[in-house]
Amino acid sequence: MTRQAISTTGAPGAIGPYSQAIAIDGLLFCSGQLGLDPATGDLVEGVEAQADRSLRNLTAVLDAAGLTWADVVKTTIFLAEMEDFGAVNAVYATYMPDPPPARSTVAVKTLPKGGLVEIEAIARRSAR
Repeated sequence: MTRQAISTTGAPGAIGPYSQAIAIDGLLFCSGQLGLDPATGDLVEGVEAQADRSLRNLTAVLDAAGLTWADVVKTTIFLAEMEDFGAVNAVYATYMPDPPPARSTVAVKTLPKGGLVEIEAIARRSAR
């Protein structure tokens, strides 16, 4: 059982002692992605833009592992304000395949760098 770190410049580098993702035994565990622009390291403005950037960052991590959103089985969304649920949900829906993955959404007190939304994912490599 060998763990493989997955990384890409298409998503922001880790801001702590963690990997963008870890692949093991056909599974991919993606760290949460904030709405950070990978080129600048700055948060984009607004909750919809942060949700979109977070999902674009996760798309880059999935791509680096040779996977797509169709391989994602579970996501978790962390919101600084539960009132943003509808706005984030609308952006999220544009990325999801049918059927969409299982999901949890929770409100948290704060997110790193003052982010409004963070999204993480678990994917499974299918036999192709």
